[in-house]
Amino acid sequence: MSPAMFDELLARVGPRITKQYTFYRDPLEPGMKLALTLRHLASGNKYASMKFGWRVPHNNQSLVVREVCQAIIDEYVDEVLVCPSTPESWRAVADKFFQRWTFPNTCGALDGKHVACRCPPKSGSLYFNYK
Repeated sequence: MSPAMFDELLARVGPRITKQYTFYRDPLEPGMKLALTLRHLASGNKYASMKFGWRVPHNNQSLVVREVCQAIIDEYVDEVLVCPSTPESWRAVADKFFQRWTFPNTCGALDGKHVACRCPPKSGSLYFNYK
């Protein structure tokens, strides 16, 4: 990730993940929280293996990653996840899905999800799930 993109993400998400200072302890800085979360999402390392590199306990890391991911979702949901609102736009989505996957009358799919469908007559074993 480029530094400019990181700074833009931090500027948008920073106010949502900033905590108030207390007498008990100083909170983690928003840049540190964002960097730790992006590192965890990019590498897939366990929290226990990252605790020495970031000097943040693994139990705090799990809370930080959840908090930052939720803040990113809340900040970008209106820009990224735009749901079609008219029948024509739903048809366009179904046509695009058909062109790519040759599965008619479908608006989308979930990875790893088994969806019950009615097979066309005389299709043989074309629609049979062998897993």
